[in-house]
Parts: sequence; C-alpha cells; structure tokens
Amino acid sequence: MSEEGQKTTEVSAITEIWPVYKGVSFNLWESDTGDYYDSAYVASITEHLQQKRLAQSRATRSAFAELPRSMVEDSKTLPCRHPRIAFRNVTNPTNTRTIITALIPPNRVITHHAPYLLRIAGSSIDEAYVLGVLCSMPCDWQARRTVELNMTFEQINLLTIPDPGQGHPVRDRVVEIAGRLAAQDERFSAWAEEVGVPVGSVTDKTTKQDLLCELDACVSYLYGLDEQDIATIYATFDAKHPHRYAEHHQKVLVHYRRLPQPALPPQQHIQQHP
Repeated sequence: MSEEGQKTTEVSAITEIWPVYKGVSFNLWESDTGDYYDSAYVASITEHLQQKRLAQSRATRSAFAELPRSMVEDSKTLPCRHPRIAFRNVTNPTNTRTIITALIPPNRVITHHAPYLLRIAGSSIDEAYVLGVLCSMPCDWQARRTVELNMTFEQINLLTIPDPGQGHPVRDRVVEIAGRLAAQDERFSAWAEEVGVPVGSVTDKTTKQDLLCELDACVSYLYGLDEQDIATIYATFDAKHPHRYAEHHQKVLVHYRRLPQPALPPQQHIQQHP
C-alpha cells in the first residue's frame, strides 16, 4: 500500500462512527428503528469500553469477571462488535408489551436505557433460544405480574426460562423461529450461520405472524402450560380488554395442538446474568 493510501486508511479508521442506541432504537423483532441517541467515533468509544471492561473484570461481582482473561484482554471480543440481546429498561404493565427486547446488530453502542445480556457461556444457539422465550407472550405475561415502570436486571433474573436442553425438538424449533426472526439482514450473517438459519428469510407479515403464534405455542409447551393456562394468559394479558388477543390465542392453539401432548413440565430453569 502506498504512503498516501495508508494515511487514508488511518484517517478513515479514526473518523468512522457508530450509532448510539437508546431504548426506542429497537423494538420486538426490529433490530434497528433508525431513531438513535447519538453517534460515537469508533476508535475512541471502543478504547473507552475496553478500558472499562478491563477495570470491571477485576470486580468479582461483575459478569466480566467470569470471562476468560484472554477474551477480556482482546478488544475484538467487545460485546459492541457482535450481535447481542438488549432490552428497554423503561416500561409499564399497561403497555402493549412489558419486555421489549431484540437482537441488535454489531457495531452499535448503547446507553444505560438499553441494558444488554452478556453471554458468558453457551453458544449463539442458546442466545437465540433465550431471545425467543423473552419475546414470547407467555414470558411477557410473567413479567407483567411484578414489573411497574422499570425492567431491571433484578426483574430479568426473577424470570424463569424453561430449558429442556439442546436436542429437544420443541426447544430446537424455538431456536429456529427466533433465529429467522432476528437475522433480518447481512449484519447478522455470522450469527445466523452459527444458529443454522438463513438471513432475511421472513419477508412478509403473514409468515411473521404465523411464526409468532407458533413461538408462543412452543414456549407455552416448554413452560408446561395446558390449554386452560394458555387461555388465562391471553384473557388477562390486557386486563381492560380481555378479548384483545382472542384471535391470536386461537392461532396459538392450532400450533400447540400439533405438539406432543400432554406438555411436560420443564426439567430445569436458567437465569440471565447482568
């Protein structure tokens, strides 16, 4: 490379910017609304985040302390460089949904109004599974019992997520559905390849709505819910409008009845680390 070309590359690296996300920068199954808090220079923000991670990794209560030292010291492994699950920390039990979470694209930084889940173990497959459960209405119904104005890590850790383990056919289907819904474009290509799903495969509203109904059915099944339990969820999800989700409920039952019956209670539960 010529000296002039090298200087151009160096200047480009210094001036490259990333969007800074806030809560409304994403929505359920929408990784990027285009509404950002600000932007940040890549070189300076990644240096700041790397130094912050190194400092936090020395505190035993930090999730970073659970990562291998070699990973912590490698700035290429910074969470902002990879897809990750973020959620809005401002919410309300009277909103359409209480848990607003999404897999956000790589090369994004986020404010404190959009905390994220740090994957310290498992794989992208497990990440897709957790995302699928968190985005389901049965899990959201659980959160609506206790959450008032803020979805904090304490509230997240109170949620139970059924996990029968990899290889369970219904769990695997949750992974596939969540992976397809989350991998919306080429920014998620590496993550989608790890999960084993195509990129940009959900292109119309009809397909998306059918997948959302199937997702709720699968998650209900893994929670060990029966049809009466499912009816209670949709009848009480919006206390002021008990019939609001009647049509969705019926579509969920169509998928639920195709699953092996009766639904078995989950074998164990997992929780997310802050």
